[in-house]
Amino acid sequence: MVDVRRRQFITLLGGAAATWPLAARAQQPERMRRIGVLMSLAEGDEEGQQWLAIFLRELRDLSWTDGRNANIQYRWAAGNLETARVHAAELIALKPDVVLAQSTTALIALKEQTSTIPLVFVNVTDPVGLGFVASLARPGGNITGFSNYEPLIVSKWLEILKELSPGLKRLLVVWHPPTTPSKELGTVVEATAKSFALGASIRPVRDTAELESAVTAFGREMGGGVLVLPGSFTATNRELIARLVASNRLPAIYPFPFFVASGGLASYGSDTRDLFRRSASYIDRILNGTKPADLPVQAPTKYELVINLKTAKALGLDVPPTLLARADEVIE
Repeated sequence: MVDVRRRQFITLLGGAAATWPLAARAQQPERMRRIGVLMSLAEGDEEGQQWLAIFLRELRDLSWTDGRNANIQYRWAAGNLETARVHAAELIALKPDVVLAQSTTALIALKEQTSTIPLVFVNVTDPVGLGFVASLARPGGNITGFSNYEPLIVSKWLEILKELSPGLKRLLVVWHPPTTPSKELGTVVEATAKSFALGASIRPVRDTAELESAVTAFGREMGGGVLVLPGSFTATNRELIARLVASNRLPAIYPFPFFVASGGLASYGSDTRDLFRRSASYIDRILNGTKPADLPVQAPTKYELVINLKTAKALGLDVPPTLLARADEVIE
């Protein structure tokens, strides 16, 4: 009887010992993962805040919550490349597991700081031409993400602008080279403008003073219109651009809907909110061990045409019913 009880005690003891490591592992806190976010807009920008809200909501759906199993650090560059460089250095010094880069400006700054930490971009144009990735299908390094459009979209912009203003003869292209450094864009704009019988004036601007001077001088002659190229500088100064263009009575086409919400006439471009939503899946996969080199760069799947009828009326423009029928949103 004593031997039986002794064997039972040893068996119970051995079973308990076997469960202790499992219990200890279950009680260990989940490892906190570090996520950096570099935004090119100003911190108070409502559109940028909405993009982040969508991104964070999608991350939570993928089981990543700030303060629980993720530590998310944000930096805002307010459309300035040098500011982006300072913030990129700060984020990389924190040794994050992955960084989300909003725009070409943010990605330029981050790429200068690291060739090993995974970078996921949103709203970047021409990632192959700018040397961010080896190819769209096989990025090949520490960078991947979601592009915002192909340079051939210029044809669509000018088509819409001509529909809005059939008498258009001259085109001012507002461009800030440091934050829109695409190698193809200028060439594509010039060639496309010719096909629409437009004389294009591609005007690089360095600051808001040059921007104001360029628009005002262009507006002194009749038959002009404006194409605003995407970039952190133009996005940050979108309200100023809309006011300048309106005061000079120039029809303009913009790359994103938030320009139209700020008073612009019309926009055609990718759905940035959808790109931010989709970017969360890449952050999740990288945190779970996938290498950026194995995640192909993805193109937009949603494009939006937005028209501001109030602005059209102020400019004396009659928006064709066929164009209104194609619009995804009409602001009245």
